[in-house]
Amino acid sequence: MSKKILIVDDSALVRKQLKGLIQDLDFEIDTAKNGQEAIDKALATDYDVITMDINMPVLDGISAVKEIMQENPTAILMVSSLTSENASVTIEAMEYGAIDFVLKPGTMNVGVAESGEDIIQKIKSLSRIPKRRLKSPNLSSVPKVRKAEPNEVPFEGELDKLILIGVSTGGPRLVEEIVASLPLNYPHPVCFVQHMPEQFTLAFAERLAKVTQLPVHHTSTNDELLPGHIYLASGGVHLHFRKKTSGKIVTFEEKDKNKRFFQPSVDEMFFSALKIFDPSKIFGILLTGIGDDGADGMVAIKEAGGYTVAESEESCTVFGMPQEAFKRGGTCQMLDFKDIVEKIISYK
Repeated sequence: MSKKILIVDDSALVRKQLKGLIQDLDFEIDTAKNGQEAIDKALATDYDVITMDINMPVLDGISAVKEIMQENPTAILMVSSLTSENASVTIEAMEYGAIDFVLKPGTMNVGVAESGEDIIQKIKSLSRIPKRRLKSPNLSSVPKVRKAEPNEVPFEGELDKLILIGVSTGGPRLVEEIVASLPLNYPHPVCFVQHMPEQFTLAFAERLAKVTQLPVHHTSTNDELLPGHIYLASGGVHLHFRKKTSGKIVTFEEKDKNKRFFQPSVDEMFFSALKIFDPSKIFGILLTGIGDDGADGMVAIKEAGGYTVAESEESCTVFGMPQEAFKRGGTCQMLDFKDIVEKIISYK
C-alpha cells in the first residue's frame, strides 16, 4: 500500500520541484497552497508525511503545524529558506511538533540536485515514524524555564567532567528539554552538536537562552569551557577543543570538513574531546537522528574508559544514530530519553 504525502507551498514551482523529487518513492502525492488548506486536508486524511512551507497567504506554516499536531499528529518536514527570520520560525515549528527541516530548493544557492538527496532521505525516514511516537504528550509542548531552588547559586568549582551530546532529526525539542532541566548549580559544561546550518544554530542558541538561567554559547573559537555553561556547536564548522598554555580548555572552529557529511559532526566533537580530556571524565550521549554520525566516536569514548549512553528505540523519533552506536559496541547503556535527562542531571 502506497504511503501518502502532502506537499504544502504557495509556489507552484516549488510544489512541482518537490513532486519531481518524490515521484520515484511510490508515494501518493497531494498538494495544498496554504496553511488552512493543509489543515483541512490533514484532518480529513492520514498522511505519512507533510512537507510544510513557512510563509504562505491565508495561513502560515507554523499555525498549520500547531493545529495539525493538536488534531491529527503527523510527521511534518519544514521546508525553509536560509534567512535568519525563517530559521527562528523553523526552530519554533519544531518545538510545536515538526520533526525536521530541509532547505528550500533554489534558495541561497541550494540547488534542486544538491538538496534533493537530503529531502528524499528525510521524507523516507519521517514516513517510517510510528504514529504513537507523534502522539507523545510532550511533542507539542514548549519547555518551561526551570526555577532555581532557594539558596541555589551557580557552581564555582573547577572544570572536572564534560557532557557531550550528539543529536539530529527530532532533536531540537529534546535539546531544549535537557537545557531547561539543568539546575543553576550544574557542575559540568554541556556541549551539543545538532545538525543544522549556521543561521539555524544561531537561532536555536538564542531560543535555548530563553529556557535556562545558565549561560548559553553559540560556539566560536576561544570560548573557555566552564562548569555550568551550555555550548551549541555553530553550523558550518566542526566543534573542536584545544588546551591553552595556561591550562584552560577552549572551543575551536574547525573549518575543514574532514570528509564528514555533516558539519558540525558529532564524531568530530567526540574525537577532539578524547585528545584533550581524560576519557574517564567524558560522558558521551547520542540521541535521535538519521544516519551514523557519532557512532564511531561513542565506540572510541567507551573503549578509552568513558561513559556512553544512547537513546532507546522506544523513545527515539528516528532510531538511526543510537542504533549504529549500539551495533558497533559503543554504548554502556541504552535508555529512554527521560532517563537520559535524569542521568545528565545526577552525573557526578
